[in-house]
Amino acid sequence: MAKTRVVVVDDSALVRSLLTEIINRQPDMECIGAASDPLVAREMIRNLNPDVITLDVEMPRMDGIDFLSKLMRLRPMPVVMVSTLTERGADVTLRALELGAIDFVAKPKIGVADGLKLLAEDITDKVRVASKAHIRKLHVPASAPVDGTTAPARPAAPITALGRLSTEKIIFIGASTGGTEATKEVLVNLPPDCPAVMITQHMPPGFTRSYAARLDGLCRIRVKEAQDGERVLPGHAYIAPGGLHLSVERSGANYIARVQDGEPVNRHKPSVEVLFKSAARVVGPNALGIMLTGMGADGAKAMRELRDAGSYNMVQDEASCVVFGMPREAINAGAAHEVLPLTQIASHLIERLRSTSGLSMNRV
Repeated sequence: MAKTRVVVVDDSALVRSLLTEIINRQPDMECIGAASDPLVAREMIRNLNPDVITLDVEMPRMDGIDFLSKLMRLRPMPVVMVSTLTERGADVTLRALELGAIDFVAKPKIGVADGLKLLAEDITDKVRVASKAHIRKLHVPASAPVDGTTAPARPAAPITALGRLSTEKIIFIGASTGGTEATKEVLVNLPPDCPAVMITQHMPPGFTRSYAARLDGLCRIRVKEAQDGERVLPGHAYIAPGGLHLSVERSGANYIARVQDGEPVNRHKPSVEVLFKSAARVVGPNALGIMLTGMGADGAKAMRELRDAGSYNMVQDEASCVVFGMPREAINAGAAHEVLPLTQIASHLIERLRSTSGLSMNRV
């Protein structure tokens, strides 16, 4: 079996050494080069033709984001970002995901050597996933920001208001690898009066607040990191905080968000399984479930429970997924009513809401 060939790009000699050691310990991968900056990496990639690169964000001579932007325009390939866990690091990492990076590893700010060793399984899992991911070529104008700032939002197409809908309805979204951009694609196309949206995206602590703020600036609905005990309102999207589980509960006539610590479920915290199980138990036929791109099977069984409880479920198709793992497992579990390209999910969701509320397209 051919090994996955990896090039490590990081300005720290210690980090390069540690990542090389972690990768080379795996029987199915090898580090074929380690570059101290993007200019060295450029030549290394040209000469060695790796399957995956790991890329630091802050480096001399050329910023990692600037390099990633050029790479994804000229020679798209799987990239796993290595980002310091700071507020700016979170913002820059989210920009990297917009530019086409497959995933990221949050590099510890202190105790780097011990921290990276503890992250060895996470790092190598993400390299494996990246090696099999669908890569998209980046099409951005030369003037697009590459410094970690938010890219200009595309002009908003008119979206007709949904009108009167039952406030009982809630949309539930589960996603993992590739999901930050997939979730954005769905949310930016929802009208401001859509039902509440609850989202579990596999992300570590420290990144979900920046992610929610980023989406809030792009969407017609309000997007925020969920808080324990808050009322779940129409026209709002609630994202599970990194490192905590999100679920929904009933309190009298209202739905409330429950944000709690606990053991990982399916190796994840937050877990889609936790959110979808609560939706099946509490919301049932008033739920709409969406499974987006991601590795593994988190949430598939619970999505079937959601369907059995009367929900309507949509699953992203293979062609538009970065990784088809979670959607495939949901389909295999018999959880999906529709399997759709990512760009069609929001429109089908809106039409479903209209049809179930007695509103047709020509009456809105």
